[in-house]
Amino acid sequence: MVNVILAGGGTAGHTSPLIATAQAITAIAPDTQITCIGTARGLETRVVPEAGLDLELVPAVPLPRKINLDLFRVPGRLAGAVRQAKKILRAHDADVVCGFGGYASLPAYLAARRLKIPVVIHEQNALPGLANKIASRFAVAVLTSFPGTELKGARFEGLPVRRAITDLAEAGRTAAAASARQSFGLAPDLPVLLVSGGSQGARSLNDATVDAADRLLAAGIQVLHVWGPKNYHDGLTERVDQTTGARYVPVGYVDAMERAYAAADLMLARSGAGTVVEVATVGLPAIMVPLPIGNGEQARNAKPLVDASAAICIDDAELTADRLVSEVTALFAAPGKLAAMSAAAQKLMRPDAAARVAHVVLDAAQAGER
Repeated sequence: MVNVILAGGGTAGHTSPLIATAQAITAIAPDTQITCIGTARGLETRVVPEAGLDLELVPAVPLPRKINLDLFRVPGRLAGAVRQAKKILRAHDADVVCGFGGYASLPAYLAARRLKIPVVIHEQNALPGLANKIASRFAVAVLTSFPGTELKGARFEGLPVRRAITDLAEAGRTAAAASARQSFGLAPDLPVLLVSGGSQGARSLNDATVDAADRLLAAGIQVLHVWGPKNYHDGLTERVDQTTGARYVPVGYVDAMERAYAAADLMLARSGAGTVVEVATVGLPAIMVPLPIGNGEQARNAKPLVDASAAICIDDAELTADRLVSEVTALFAAPGKLAAMSAAAQKLMRPDAAARVAHVVLDAAQAGER
């Protein structure tokens, strides 16, 4: 029996590929024992158990962006997190650790190195995070979502996506559109703009959408608006344009994003790696608004779609209600362009990334046993 540890968490960008890889490992080798490592502050405390996976926790050790007292506390906090990770690896007799970045990954990587357990890393973003940069120096395999990611020994394999996403890609969004729209209370015969800033939401996307909503509805364009749980509040209500019948539907969070993708004809989104790969996989045209902070990884993530004319990119500072109405109405007035964007998107991403990553993980575990 092989014992696999999957580490990562924080946002859906880390948890979704982790869950997808776990599903693929189980499909390939059903007797594999899988344990996940996360932190108490991330999305993984809910979505990992909901996926039927065991979850162990280590303390989160964020790295302050400024030089302050917290920065000097990092070594001690990290040492404590590594000790906890070592206990988990020993308790589960780990044969391999595969990490997806985030606060939970670095302690798991360092613990595995000290215990001489093989490490596999998967980097979601075009620009790698700190945990994966460190682990790439001793990992037995370094896998990436995008070609050209600058990590030692990097190998482009694509981003693992959940079976529900690949099933939607194979069946086609059109076939699932009617039932998906019905599940959200949307009219079945009117176009839909999906708005989502990722698992945490995005204020600039939310503000622009609210200011543009009435004009979009008047143009016969429906809006499925995923606010993010921190931004959603009881004052947000559905509304309908009495002339066109187009509906505005606000929701806090969507667990099964494949339903939202199936309901939509166009998406306004941040360009986190998970969103970029999923919309490309299902062929959903997108307007990408990269997060303006960080090291620019979201702009890099969006670049392959933009270069292939599968998406439009707008700077966060330029996303106004007027710009949103202009871009959205122009695209819906050109259905041929939307169809071309959809086709171009689906040509970009390597299929079956989850299975490929799963095989690498299992191979590393077996090699480590010898």
